[in-house]
Amino acid sequence: MLKSLGKSLLAVSALAVFSAVSAQAQTVKVSGFGGSDPVVVNGLLNDVLADEIAALGIEVEYAPTEGDYSQFILNALSAGTAPDVFYTDIFWSLSIFANGQAEPVKNMALSDALIPSLVDAFTYEGQLYSVPKDFNTLAVHYNKDIFDDAGVEYPNNDDTWTSFQDKLTSVQSSIDDVYGVCVVPDYARFAAFALGSGWEPFNADGKTVLDDDFRRAFTYYTGLVSGGAGVLAADIGEGWTGGCFGSEQAAVAIEGAWVIGFLKDAAPSMEYGTALIPMDPETGDRGNLIFTVGWTVNAASEVKSEAAELIELLTSEKAQQWVLEQGLALPSRSAMVDNAYLMGETAEQKANLAVFQGASDGNVLPFFFGELGGAWMEPINSALNSVLLGEADIDAALAEAQSRFDELQAD
Repeated sequence: MLKSLGKSLLAVSALAVFSAVSAQAQTVKVSGFGGSDPVVVNGLLNDVLADEIAALGIEVEYAPTEGDYSQFILNALSAGTAPDVFYTDIFWSLSIFANGQAEPVKNMALSDALIPSLVDAFTYEGQLYSVPKDFNTLAVHYNKDIFDDAGVEYPNNDDTWTSFQDKLTSVQSSIDDVYGVCVVPDYARFAAFALGSGWEPFNADGKTVLDDDFRRAFTYYTGLVSGGAGVLAADIGEGWTGGCFGSEQAAVAIEGAWVIGFLKDAAPSMEYGTALIPMDPETGDRGNLIFTVGWTVNAASEVKSEAAELIELLTSEKAQQWVLEQGLALPSRSAMVDNAYLMGETAEQKANLAVFQGASDGNVLPFFFGELGGAWMEPINSALNSVLLGEADIDAALAEAQSRFDELQAD
């Protein structure tokens, strides 16, 4: 009997040891951007989602990275030292997806809950490889006081390129030292008009053709300056449209929701509103770009299941609701388009709503250019710059840009 009891006690002890080991939390290593981003992630990990993370049996080691994050993560993946979960910016996502360094997203319910254009942005060869955590698009932010002083109607969601330009011209002609809009020679802003025209950056053969639709948008955008509706940002000492707007030298800025935080510091008393990008009067469509970052599971991780579960929590409605209410980023879940916060009446809430709606209205494409990366934009940016500076006419500038694309994309 004692022998039997001893065996039972040994069995119970072995079970207890096994249970203790199995209950031990699994460590998931996470990295992301530096700067102000750690405040957001630490808030999610330590406050908002702490109980849910503990319930999964996960311990998180979070190490944000200052400096060039893309270089850090690419080097770490090559060296086999990358964390289990990391950020992937849509701009350089192909280099990770094409090299098999990202684990495919297996939770189809999660995929279905996300904004379709964001899912498309992180899909490679038919498979989703990163879960978009938030995003931005472009919108028209306008200074109400300037428009009121000029006696001009505010920009609104019914504006076409024509009515938008007319409003800007009226403002510029009515108030000394105030311009309608700052214009920058950058595809990252010009694209809102080019895509609205129906133009596609890559045709069916994967080539870039600067066709008549592109030319029409190019002529409109550069004509904002020559037509008295705007000014080249550099000519008034600014490098982006938000800078012109915050200094109240321009009535309008074409930016994402990131301008909200900037205005809190640069122009805290400004009364501003936000409207969608104006429509091309010929197509009746808007254009827009999606700027987005996703959470990715390292394909070489030894805790892929736990890493995927953590990402689901970090992109849950609870997490995104908290981030949204902090005024930090826009949620990637479709269901949150009707969120009560986005229906609010403050300038910040209305700006966020317009940027959120911009992801699903018109010809919307990710800020992504395949294997060429940022080099793809250079011919267009150079053409914009030469015309805006008066160094070349539109015909010459576009001919040169097309020639450079032909060289870049030669078989």
